[in-house]
This record gives sequence, structure tokens and C-alpha cells, in this order.
Amino acid sequence: MKFIFFTALLFAFSISLHGQTLEGQILDQSSSPIAEATIINRANQQHSHSDLRGSFQLEKVAVGDTLEFRHLLYRPKVLLVVQTDSSIIVQLDDLAVELEEVVINNKVNSLQLLSDIDLQLQPVKSSQDLLKKVPGLFIGQHAGGGKAEQIFLRGFDIDHGTDLSITVDDMPVNMVSHAHGQGYADLHFLIPETVEQIQFEKGSYNEQKGNFATAGYVNFKTKNYLEDNLIKLEAGQYNSARVLGLFKLFNSEKQSAYIASDYQATDGYFESPQHFDRLNLFAKYSLNSSPNNHINITASHFQSSWDASGQIPTRAVEQGLISRFGAIDDTEGGQTSRTNIRLAHKKIIDAHSLIKTSLYWSKYDFELYSNFTFFLEDSINGDQIKQREDRNIYGLNTEYNRFFHFNQLEGALIAGLQLRADESIDNELSHTINRQTVLEQIQFGDIQEKNAAAYLGAKLNIGKWLIQPSLRLDYFDFAYTNHLSSEYDHRATTKSILSPKLNIAYQQSNRLQLYLKGGKGFHSNDSRLVIAQNLDEILPATYGFDLGYNWKISPKMFLNMAYWYLYMEQEFVYVGDAGIVEPSGRSQRQGIDLSYRYQPVTSLFFNLDANYTHARSIEEEVGQDYIPLAADFTLQAGLNYKHSSGLYGSLNLRHINDRPANEDNSIVAEGYTLVDANLGYEYKQFDFAVQLQNLFNTAWNETQFATESRLFNESESVEEIHFTPGTPFFLKLVMQYKF
Repeated sequence: MKFIFFTALLFAFSISLHGQTLEGQILDQSSSPIAEATIINRANQQHSHSDLRGSFQLEKVAVGDTLEFRHLLYRPKVLLVVQTDSSIIVQLDDLAVELEEVVINNKVNSLQLLSDIDLQLQPVKSSQDLLKKVPGLFIGQHAGGGKAEQIFLRGFDIDHGTDLSITVDDMPVNMVSHAHGQGYADLHFLIPETVEQIQFEKGSYNEQKGNFATAGYVNFKTKNYLEDNLIKLEAGQYNSARVLGLFKLFNSEKQSAYIASDYQATDGYFESPQHFDRLNLFAKYSLNSSPNNHINITASHFQSSWDASGQIPTRAVEQGLISRFGAIDDTEGGQTSRTNIRLAHKKIIDAHSLIKTSLYWSKYDFELYSNFTFFLEDSINGDQIKQREDRNIYGLNTEYNRFFHFNQLEGALIAGLQLRADESIDNELSHTINRQTVLEQIQFGDIQEKNAAAYLGAKLNIGKWLIQPSLRLDYFDFAYTNHLSSEYDHRATTKSILSPKLNIAYQQSNRLQLYLKGGKGFHSNDSRLVIAQNLDEILPATYGFDLGYNWKISPKMFLNMAYWYLYMEQEFVYVGDAGIVEPSGRSQRQGIDLSYRYQPVTSLFFNLDANYTHARSIEEEVGQDYIPLAADFTLQAGLNYKHSSGLYGSLNLRHINDRPANEDNSIVAEGYTLVDANLGYEYKQFDFAVQLQNLFNTAWNETQFATESRLFNESESVEEIHFTPGTPFFLKLVMQYKF
């Protein structure tokens, strides 16, 4: 009996001296597991990491020890051990708005963390304004607020999305072979308050992104749950109003659901009222059916209609025929709608592997009336055109991840499959009068386009090095049925492209990272021109690289700088406005990107993004080699103040240089500098704000094109700048209530 007592006493003493093994799980605020979190015992410096299930085991833990839980994307947490004989669950909060907490590490995209901070600090006025959170990206609206915006990035006039891949929860926004132009990306179905994170990368270096990802990609990740219900009211000049509601249906450890609704209306600042209105509906359901299974179901619908004044010629304003906010043809406008359903499933197979799968379907309708040349082609009836289509998009994304550790080597293997099918029914380009009478059908038919892609990649962490080789294969099937032919006219063709990529990063310290990214990208051409002209260059490729660094100059100061180069093999761009093809030949672009962030105190945050680009056509003579609308310099800067008392405000500046509007730079699109301001106060559940756009009432041109046109009283046509005037001083009041 004494021997048993002595043995038990010795065992207890051993436990107190050496500790036991503590088991647990680390979750985020939506009860989803957090992988690769670090657990440190401050008493003896023992450490461990969580697996894909968020589970961990930490040896030599005793009652009274202090444990520290860390992850690059979450706020650190410290816990005191009160018992070791049962499993614990630890929930980590999202990263705070602190530049000091941004860590340079090969496992995380530092620029992505900066974007997360920008999104929290700066107010977003619309879904398209979310794009402005990408450093160096500019947008311009030129058709009554309902048409997708024009996009500028890295020396590209991307038009509506030709060279930028845009997705929402990995569901494509870009439309292939769209009635208005290739890659058309209408983001208006996205409610900005539902966005949790903006994921982006410039260049064509990510194996998960294929078509249109030449200048880069942007993915908007929506929230899985709501912390609060929200009602927001906005009212501004020009009969502008917005009503928003976000409501939790339920929120528990295993499941959550919420709905959102958004209605907007405005007459705009033009002399002819825009009569713009848009309705958005959104719902999301999340289920953790088990620790290893996570399901998301998302449904959304939006519809919009508007009238537009359109682009106007400079001479009409200079001659006093119309004002800056007047119109030559104010019967332009349109209507559009989109319905989305998406099902996503993440299965954690074991502690080191998982598979993610998503299915989606979109129903999209589009009708647009425009007049860019007035009376150039038809001196009696005018040149108004109608572009229309009804589209269905079906898609599947699936990806397998396998994580491994072997001595000093750790990393992951990634394999994925993507399928997408587009059916554009009655895709039409017609000559019309007053949005009523069709004079001539220029193009009319059905488009079927399919894209299958497979990719394989690896992430290898070797000491201070990160090496990411990958390979992507895309296969396209183009088909077009021409309804204008007197006989049955259905033609099809196929094409494939292989895109290798390689990213290398070297982490010199926790303050400095050097990187080199390189890869091949592409964008597809419109099915109609592929079929009509039997093109060889169906999938023109791009080749590029980024050489740069991330430098944490001090705990409160961050700098990113990169030199980049992009060669474009050849482009044939379908111009939906006129129903013609414009080959642009080979081109090259190169430039320097700079992003700087400084937070001297918690309440004050400064951001600066400056971008220089030199863009030229390779096949043209010097002086005739300018790329139209390629901006050579853009700058975005902001000063944001947010005090613990609830007072907040911001000043934001954006600038774009003059840029060539044609190949010899004889016609110039004027640059502009704008300043916006925001002032608000949070009091308990209430938030009151005043938003001021174009604070100094600058007269600026939002979108500009070199266009040949003829007015009704002119005998000869004139080629010059046609523009849409930008927003004058605009005041908006915002009130929101959380509960």
C-alpha cells in the first residue's frame, strides 16, 4: 500500500515538473478551423502548430503556464492554463486595423493585408468603388451608371474587363463574347457591405487564374456571417438615394445565415435625367456539418435600368451647342439583370489534405442603346445601336491541397480543375432609332463557348526561400450560329494554351522580403470574330515578370516597390460598339509600382500608391507607336483618421496623367486630379457621416475616346475627343444603425 502511494506521489510530481500533453482546436469567429496557427508555451518555449482541422497538441504543459496563440491573419491571444486533462477550444479575432500587426512572411501576401486595412478605413460608395482598393487601378463610368465601368491598370485601357480577371467568391464576372465587348465585367450585382476581403494580384502569375488575367486578377470574398444587423440610409444631390439592409437570420457555432437588400436611385447631374434605379438582393447560408465539412450556399439577384446622355464631342461644347452636361442623343440607356446561385463545399480529408469544390449558375440579361458617331453613318436617322443578349453561365471549380513537412522542407501541392460553359442567346447588334425601331440587324446569332482548365502547382518553403512553380492548361471550344444567314450557319473551332508560371520569394528577415514573379497569361478573343475570320491567334499570350520587395521600414511604416514588364504577343479586339475587329499587333509595357503605408499613431493612417508605365506598340514606327488611352502615371493617396471617441474622417486624392488617345499622340485625353472627403461620428449603435465627392468642384472628364463623328448640321466628319463629364461637387448624407 505504501508502495502504491509512493508511486502515485512520484507520478504527480513528474507531471507538475514536466507537464502533460494539451490538446485543443483553434477556430475563427465563424467557428471555422484555422490552420497553421502557432501555439507557444511561454514557460518553457515549447511550440506547436494547428493542422487543417485547427487541431493541435502541445507537450509539457502544466497548470499555471501561459500559452500564446498566433496567426498572421488574426489577432494574437494569450491564455492561462487552468487544467490539462481536457481539450480546449480557442477562438481568434480578426486582425485589427494596425499596421504594426502586418508581418512580412513568405506564407502571406503583405499587400493583401494592406488592402484589408484600406477596406476597413475608407468608405466605399459603390460595388465598383471596391475596385479602387487595388493599388494603381482606376475606373470610369460613361453610360448612366448602369453600364460596367471602364478600367485602367498597368498601361491597359482594359475597357470593361478584357485584361483583368474579376470574380466574386471565385465565380466569374467577366463575360466572354459579350454583346458590348470581350471580357465585359458588370460588378453591380455585388453589395459592397457584404464584402469581407479583396484578394488581388497584378500580373499573370497565379495558376488558379486563366482567361483575362493578364494585367492581374481581383476576387471579392463575401462574408460568411454578420456580427450585427445593419440599416443604412443615404441621400444626396440630384435626387440620389440609397437604402440598405443586412439582417442575420441565425448565427450559431454550426450554421449561420443572413440576407442583404440594396436599392439605389438617382437622376444624375446631367441635364437629361438618368432615371437610374437598381435593386440588389443577396442571401448566404453557411453550415459546418462536422469539423471536416463546410458548406456555403449563396443566391443573389439584381436588376437595373437607366437613361444616359452618352459621350459628347468637345467641339459641341466649345461651340456652345450644348453644355458640359448636355447631350447630342439623350435617348441612350439600357437595362440589365443577373441572378446567381452558388454552392461551395470544403472537405478536410485528414490533418494534411483538403478538397474545395464549387458549382455556380448565372442567368444574365443585357440591353444597351448607344450612339457614339451621331450622324456619321446615317445622316438622316442617326447612328444609334442596340446591343442585347440573354446568357446562361454554368461552372465548376474543384481544387485539391496536400500539405507536407519533411525535415527543413515544408509546403503544399495544389491540383485543380475548372469548367465553364456560356450560352449567349440572340446576341444582337442592330441599328435603331429612339430605342424603338430596328432599322438593320448587323449581327444576330447564338454563341456557345466552353472552357476547360487544369492546373498543378507547388509551394515549397526551404528555409528563407519560397519557390512556387506551376503549370496551367486551358482548352476552348468556340461556336457561333448566325441567324442572319438564309441557310443554317453553325461553325465551331477549338484551341488550347499551356501557361507555365514561377514565383520565388526570399525572406531576408521579418522586415524585408525580396521576390521575383514570372509567367505566361492570355485572353481569349470573341467567338464571332474567331469563327468569321478563321484566326490563328485565337488565344494571344502574354509573358511578364515582377521584380520587387516588401520592406517594413519600421513597425509603423511599410513600403512595397516593384519593376514589372509585360509582352503581349498579339491582340484582336472585338469592338462591340461598331461590330468590327481592331488588330493591335504586338506590344510591350513596363513600369514601376510603389505602395507606401504609414501609421504614426493608432488613429491616423496614411496611404500612397504611385504607378509609372511605359506602353508602346512594337510593330509601329517611333512616334506612331503609342497605345491609345494607356496612362503613364497614376497616383492615389489618402489620410484617414479614426479616433476611439467615435470621430472619423478622411481625405483621398487620385490623379491620372494626360494620355494619348490615338497612335501618334496627336489627340490627347486630359488627365485630372480629384479630392474626396469624408467626415463621420459613431455613437453607440449609430453612425452619421457626410461624404463629399470632388471637394473642389474640378471640371474633369471621366471617360474619353478619340472618335470620328458627324453632327446633324455638319457636312464633314471630325475626329477628336469625345467625353463623359465627371461628377461635379456632390454631397451625400449617410446614417446607419447596427443592432
